[in-house]
Amino acid sequence: MEAYTDFATVYDTFMDDTPYTEWCEFIHGLLKKYKIETGIIADLGCGTGTLTQKLAQKGYDMIGIDYSQEMLNIAMEKKAKDPNNILYLHQDMRELELFGTVAAMISVCDSINYLLEEEDLTETFRKVNNYLDPQGLFLFDFNTDYKYREIIGDTVIAENREGCSFIWENYYDEEEQLNEYDITIFIQETQSDLYRKFEETHFQKGYTLEIIKSCLKSAGMIFVEAIDADTHKAVTQKSERIYVVAKENIPGKHGA
Repeated sequence: MEAYTDFATVYDTFMDDTPYTEWCEFIHGLLKKYKIETGIIADLGCGTGTLTQKLAQKGYDMIGIDYSQEMLNIAMEKKAKDPNNILYLHQDMRELELFGTVAAMISVCDSINYLLEEEDLTETFRKVNNYLDPQGLFLFDFNTDYKYREIIGDTVIAENREGCSFIWENYYDEEEQLNEYDITIFIQETQSDLYRKFEETHFQKGYTLEIIKSCLKSAGMIFVEAIDADTHKAVTQKSERIYVVAKENIPGKHGA
């Protein structure tokens, strides 16, 4: 079952406590650290465009890319109310195709974990490498195998909001390092006491930093640094989410 279809309509409602502003400030700081203060940035797995908009407000020319048309539809609705001219593209990141190169790419909120095979991970990194400016930056995060195995595991989460609610049933296959979560969503009909029920199944792969580094190397990219997403300090064996910074590395690109 395809992910982020019906769930897209209530995604922002249930992500209302997500620290997008904090994420934006941290990402902006990293971009400036590596001298990327202007230019085009592509947001892979942009979802409903919240972070994409915030980075556009920092002065970057943003491209938002997502596999879910339903999520992009909501991003486009937001765009109509936003003065920043963001370009949204409906694409699979494994088949990324841009009109030219960009100064940087980002991918956050565990979008990378939706790539379930190392071959897909490597191919995505290869595409990113191809579409970055010489010495361009790739900044992304991923949930670790430790988080799926020790923190999320086999759990059930339920949340209720005005007009909608969901039940999240999580399962982790440690041998395959595959995380499955089944989401049951209830959305209230307009001006009615009736609720519609929807179901989606999502799969994510738990990765280690070593695998990420290996796939970056196979794709030709240069690993620069890794940062614990929660502490913003050095990565440990108990890091749950990790930011990775990598650089473009194609000798001779554009005469560089």
